[in-house]
Amino acid sequence: MSNRFEGKAVLVAGGTGGLGRAVSLAFLNESAKVIVTYRDQDEFTALKTLTGGRASSLIGHQVDVTDGNAVDQLVKEILDRGGRLDVMVNAVGAYAGGTPLWQMEWKVFDQMLALNLRSGFALSRAVVPVMLKQASGAIVSISSRSAFDHAAGAAAYAASKAASVAMFDSLAADLKGTGVRVNSVLPSIIDTPANRRAMPTADFSKWPKPEDIASVILFLSSDEAKLIHGASVPVYGAS
Repeated sequence: MSNRFEGKAVLVAGGTGGLGRAVSLAFLNESAKVIVTYRDQDEFTALKTLTGGRASSLIGHQVDVTDGNAVDQLVKEILDRGGRLDVMVNAVGAYAGGTPLWQMEWKVFDQMLALNLRSGFALSRAVVPVMLKQASGAIVSISSRSAFDHAAGAAAYAASKAASVAMFDSLAADLKGTGVRVNSVLPSIIDTPANRRAMPTADFSKWPKPEDIASVILFLSSDEAKLIHGASVPVYGAS
């Protein structure tokens, strides 16, 4: 365990999900103050049980991060409490697939855009002004291999993830030279219990583990990655 993030305030949006939980715990283990957003109270309770002696460094907010006003209020509360925000990781997202485009319901399309794209817009719009005032900060967006590998039956998901990569690439260009860095991470299928249940005959050994992806995210958030800006980093495992 290192102290790379000692004294740092880290926001992990979606910080209690399959990947988000691993990211939150990894930051806690490196002495960060971690603020997570969640929708499911049971997931936050489960995360707290895993923090060991670092529970006091974890704060949870039950927030819909597709709601811009709610996100603005969240960031205000973070600043009121600690005065700064050093890292934002957007681990909010959802998958819907298995249906050709012409059979897809509008509500599914809208859900993919909301969770996989609008969330990143709302979060970035709120946190970037804070980081600009500090002249420092790191933003990491969790996209997907599907942003570039457009499989059949996943039109809305692939489109939302591709749009997310484009949006954060453009944000990185906006922030060039400001001291605020922006990067995306592109996992393939992540080895989570939910994905194992959905694909029971798959070779799980080829899927990247949440903890391995978390290591990449922490690196991109750290001073060790000070020269990495505007990158989309593939984390595909052996698949």
